Amino acid sequence: MNKKLIITGILILICSIVFKLLYIGIKNIKIDDFHPAAVIFVVDSSASNQSKLEEEIDYLKSVCSILDPEDTIKILRVSESSYLIYEGSPMNNSTINKTLKEFTQYDSTEYGTAYGEAVKKAFEHALNMKKEGYIPSIVVIGDLENEGDVSKQIEWDTLADNVRKIKKYIPELSMMFVYAHPQKLDLVKTKLTPVLGENGLIVANEQTVSQSQRKLLQAIGR
Repeated sequence: MNKKLIITGILILICSIVFKLLYIGIKNIKIDDFHPAAVIFVVDSSASNQSKLEEEIDYLKSVCSILDPEDTIKILRVSESSYLIYEGSPMNNSTINKTLKEFTQYDSTEYGTAYGEAVKKAFEHALNMKKEGYIPSIVVIGDLENEGDVSKQIEWDTLADNVRKIKKYIPELSMMFVYAHPQKLDLVKTKLTPVLGENGLIVANEQTVSQSQRKLLQAIGR
């Protein structure tokens, strides 16, 4: 009888220890707090960028392929003016292909690169998507050449101030600039790193662009 009581007591003790360990383990498990991202692309289809455009479009599509189905994208086309040409799922390959083919063709009647106008619109989209619960990221694809109407170009000191203001509403905002000349990208780093930080700002030229996708995923919390 005493042996049975001892065995029963030991079993009860073991079970209580196991249950306690399980409880502590479950309590400490961190549930993955997934937040969908809204990636806003600015694509340069101006005359000066035509030689790289096909490669850049392939890059855009490769970024879409690593995003989550719950993410969303917007594509802004920039030349003499800038406007939205696509919004929706990054998985909708057929529609994205058709849209890019239709709206990034060279137009001889247009001159200039309205990067400033495009980035301003991208900021507005980012603020709207933040309200919808997305983590916004802006990806600028092109040579960053300022041409044409000065009022539509990027004013870098003003841009840094605008990013600083927007980060008050979107602390996790990230920006990426790819395919520009290293001299242009150095200007981007100089102006925007103090505002966005090393993790929030990604720059890559044509030779280093393959490393940028992983950094983008990290920037949006993946």
